[in-house]
Amino acid sequence: MTQARTDDAVATGFDPASATIAIVTYNRSNLLSRLLESITRMDPKPGHVVVIDNASSDDTTAVAESFRERLGSELVYRRLETNTGGSGGFSEGMRVAYDLGSTWMWLMDDDVEVLPDGLARMGDWAPRFKSIQGRRYDYDGSEFYWQYRLSIPLGIPIPFAPAGFDASGYREMNSGCFEGMFIHRDVVAQIGLPDPRFFIYWDDSVYGWLASRKTTSVIVDEFVLQRTREIRQWDFGLRHLNASSNAYRYYIMRNRGHMKHYFRTHGAYRPVRFAIGTVLTFAKELIRLFFVERTVRGTSNLWRGLRDGRALARESEWRPMPPLDGAHSA
Repeated sequence: MTQARTDDAVATGFDPASATIAIVTYNRSNLLSRLLESITRMDPKPGHVVVIDNASSDDTTAVAESFRERLGSELVYRRLETNTGGSGGFSEGMRVAYDLGSTWMWLMDDDVEVLPDGLARMGDWAPRFKSIQGRRYDYDGSEFYWQYRLSIPLGIPIPFAPAGFDASGYREMNSGCFEGMFIHRDVVAQIGLPDPRFFIYWDDSVYGWLASRKTTSVIVDEFVLQRTREIRQWDFGLRHLNASSNAYRYYIMRNRGHMKHYFRTHGAYRPVRFAIGTVLTFAKELIRLFFVERTVRGTSNLWRGLRDGRALARESEWRPMPPLDGAHSA
């Protein structure tokens, strides 16, 4: 870290060494290598870099260890015995970061690179907010739009929430994205770790919503990440749809059962409107299947997820993730 950056960090009341980048990876060692390489170029650098390997069968371990000399004691590598999905990986990554004493936890997938001054840009906002989302460039360098607001009664993102920023440089959000979530340990203590039961999908949306109930959550007009994986898209003007997978199709429907439980626990569940949101989600996935992937194969995964989600929503023993700080309620 240069002395100028160190002085800037002190001036804003943000210590870069108090931040941990937590990465989840699975069988994409080439992408992980690009991300870790970008971290070596950061100024300032975080205090720790935690890599959670979801039981990869490729050379992920060797790739992570190859950066140990350049990252030194900053690097913490954990290989899980089974693939716990993005949800389980981020839950474990946040747990490790929290146990390291990190004040800030910056979550990201392996298919991004961090811009050199990314942490400095996030740190500029740290004195004001405790749940922050930065912006990303897409694979081609264009601005990536993320749906940062949820309609809680419907349980779906609001697709046409304003994308621009005013002079304040931020917009309040009530959602979250684990590709870049920057969150303070005080909030994590109150709402607990991300719920690994989601496996993939809706986990970060629900977690971001829980965070927004405890603090003012914002997306800031700061580009801090760039995506490094090209995804097939259907561009229809104002927004676009990305290609998906059978696993995503299943979990996007099944996990509405978990979402229903969380909304019900916090008094936000509206049965009729949530059911409409489920229908809209199903319809959106059909459009994605037909127009982005140009196939009809995969609809069975939607129906199976819908069935299992309804069963999950009826589980009487379901409980939310507990807070890490016993002084707070979930």
